[in-house]
Amino acid sequence: MSSVSVGRLLRRGACAGAVGALVVAGLGSGAAVADVAQTDALAIHSPYDVAATVAPDGGTAQYRPLALGLTHSNDGFTVTDGRLTVDASGLAGVAEVAWPDTCTPDDTGTVAVCDTGDVPIRYSAQVRLKVRAVAGAAVGAQGTVTYSAEATGGPDGTLAATRSDDTTVTVGSGVDLGIPAPQDVTGVAPDTSLTVPYSVTNTGNETAHGFSVSMWATYGLDVTTRYPECAYTGPDVNGTGMTSVTCSFDTEIAPGATVALPEPLLLAVTGHALYDRFDYDVQPLGDVTDLDSSDNSRSWHITADNTADFAVYGTEASGAAGDTVTSGFRFVNHGPAWAGDVSAGDPITTIDFYAPQGTVATSMPRTCHGAHTAGDDPAIAHYACTLPTWAKPDLDVGFPFQLRIDTVVPDATGHVTTRAYNGTPLAFDTNSANNTAEVIVNPSA
Repeated sequence: MSSVSVGRLLRRGACAGAVGALVVAGLGSGAAVADVAQTDALAIHSPYDVAATVAPDGGTAQYRPLALGLTHSNDGFTVTDGRLTVDASGLAGVAEVAWPDTCTPDDTGTVAVCDTGDVPIRYSAQVRLKVRAVAGAAVGAQGTVTYSAEATGGPDGTLAATRSDDTTVTVGSGVDLGIPAPQDVTGVAPDTSLTVPYSVTNTGNETAHGFSVSMWATYGLDVTTRYPECAYTGPDVNGTGMTSVTCSFDTEIAPGATVALPEPLLLAVTGHALYDRFDYDVQPLGDVTDLDSSDNSRSWHITADNTADFAVYGTEASGAAGDTVTSGFRFVNHGPAWAGDVSAGDPITTIDFYAPQGTVATSMPRTCHGAHTAGDDPAIAHYACTLPTWAKPDLDVGFPFQLRIDTVVPDATGHVTTRAYNGTPLAFDTNSANNTAEVIVNPSA
């Protein structure tokens, strides 16, 4: 079972470290370059646990959300007709489920097949159930919901989820703060502003006496709204470039109430924005445990209508047979945008280096490794190098190689090419003329 949202990865105090890891992970990853395997996998996304507030004496408990969905892993395939089977029979005596129109329950009303439609690569909730504690269920009572799923598509025509964990539903009493999930935006013009859809709802049965907010913005975004209740750090221009904000508000939120921040929360989409991400969360103040943290953290992906110009530059060297010469290449991002993988944390680019004929590397940077791609000439040494997950404007990185000349070949010419880490073209790089360069050993002129 995968997390209910990207926010689960970034929940609570782990948020800052997790976002930072997404920006710096991948340096020296050493992943081999090979053909993309024609495989696909279906995954069920469901929360690990859900709190159902206890029913008041003589009354009925309020419904609480249980969001579910499917994803698949290979965007080279189209996957449709997702069918998620939800078995809520394990909630007997603890809670009951209200099924949406997209689910068809059986005669018992406890097991239903839910239609999720087309199955995406990135998770968003496709099935929204509601669950509430039954009258008489005591605080601490627990039940389980289990899942299975299948869909049409993938390399064999059908996909079935191979792993599914349960959701534990626990009857509780307390505060439950949540913030709505934003809709990702694309095609945003640089040097413009966006309003973050931030509001806080208390779906618990007790009043929240204040709340805290944490925010993290990637390098292409600036947090422009300044609240006196907040402390601002960054942007860290010499590191990841992130901006972080921590806030504390004394606003009380009664059960069922929704509150907003004192004024709209604005983000500046800067001139170097491209693939960016804004993470934010909410927590109750004081020594209070939120009943259900699955909706406390959100991640907003913002794609700007911008470009980055990745370029590589080769070198020339000369030597006799048996000599080892210093050679290699340089990578430069001419901007104007930065580019980073703010979703998976993979390196933003791979640089393939095919050594000049008659040479072999005896030393190379730690972010490089021997590689092989189908169709390679076995007589030509192939190496692959990666950058970190990000490349800021004006980034200029050298990749020095020590090449041993085994055979002198006049004008022995190797080449270096930059491409996306997963093998796809660099869609944001509209100038492909400088994506390839030559590395020459023993030039004749």
